[in-house]
Amino acid sequence: MEITVQWIRTSWTKESRGGQAASRRNAAPIGFALPPAGTTASAHVIRMHERDGFEPVRIQEDLRNVDVQLREADGRLRVFPRVQPLFALPPRPRRPPAVRLAAGQWVRWQLNYRFSSALGIRGWSYWLDTFNIAYGPVEPEVFLSAPTVFIDEQGPLR
Repeated sequence: MEITVQWIRTSWTKESRGGQAASRRNAAPIGFALPPAGTTASAHVIRMHERDGFEPVRIQEDLRNVDVQLREADGRLRVFPRVQPLFALPPRPRRPPAVRLAAGQWVRWQLNYRFSSALGIRGWSYWLDTFNIAYGPVEPEVFLSAPTVFIDEQGPLR
């Protein structure tokens, strides 16, 4: 069965933690229309960064390079994002269980991260990863609607 993966990474620094810059960051989309059909082994990846004014940069990526575990069994798709890298904050001592999607369903799963540079020379940087994953045939606008399942695994970033 078809698996459609969209991975959105929004990244910023402390410059976008407040005021108008934070408003622009918070207005960044968490779902995009899909490009024309590619191969089943690729993912629609979007990167948005503060330095580019959070303008989306779209690429196709091999599914094996996406930070999510996908397994089909018994007519369902098991979805579980990996937390990368392990040293990132906030700590996640207890994660929600994997989601099992039936045909026609999709999940939006969000995780956030905070990093410091080596030796603390530079300031903090931040990521928000949004995984939109559908099981079965979908329309190009599927990720512009409400998901079947929403997992918000965002922690406090301070």
